[in-house]
Amino acid sequence: MKTRDKIVYAVLFVICSVGLYFGLTDSAFFDQSYAQEDGLVEYGTALMLFIISLICIYRLFTISKGKSITWKIGTFLFAILFLFGAGEEVSWGQRIFEVQSSEFFIENNAQGETNLHNMVVGETKVNKLIFSQLLMVVMVLYLIVSPFLYRKQQWFKNLVNMFAVPIVKWHHTIAFLAATALVISNPSGRTWEVYELVFGAIFILIFLAPLNDYIFKKEN
Repeated sequence: MKTRDKIVYAVLFVICSVGLYFGLTDSAFFDQSYAQEDGLVEYGTALMLFIISLICIYRLFTISKGKSITWKIGTFLFAILFLFGAGEEVSWGQRIFEVQSSEFFIENNAQGETNLHNMVVGETKVNKLIFSQLLMVVMVLYLIVSPFLYRKQQWFKNLVNMFAVPIVKWHHTIAFLAATALVISNPSGRTWEVYELVFGAIFILIFLAPLNDYIFKKEN
């Protein structure tokens, strides 16, 4: 584990612990100040996701020569995915630039914002179905199952390397599990805002130095 990782984990531990303290002792302060809408935590998450997108774009322009078309496709898709996540986190700058939502979003978005994750389809909230339940399943598979498969199954190793999927190291997984324990211990309804910040920070570490970092080296 590099010094960079230790510093990031220490900072995240403090953020989660302080959040848990206020969540247990002063939920109003936690909701309205610590993890407030359009606060440092939310914008911090958007920044983290945007940085990951930039990492992918940088790799496309600097080390993609000689890489397979599937590697380039995978890296490009990750760049789009995390750029989308960053945009969604801040409703595509709607509140920053004071842009009024269209009638469609006012009627179909749970918060009347210009984003997809708060959309309501019938009686189902997209955020709950996709961005909570489905994402949690994907995270478990990615953080716990994939490292085992990568080490044990050659076909899986070849597949993820082919599409430039960064594989987590065990300290990434442990950090996520520790953060999850702190976050779910917080009774505040906005505790998941802190979890999203943790997600962004640890994923930066994963993309910078994954287990299969050799696939992100420049071809000779």
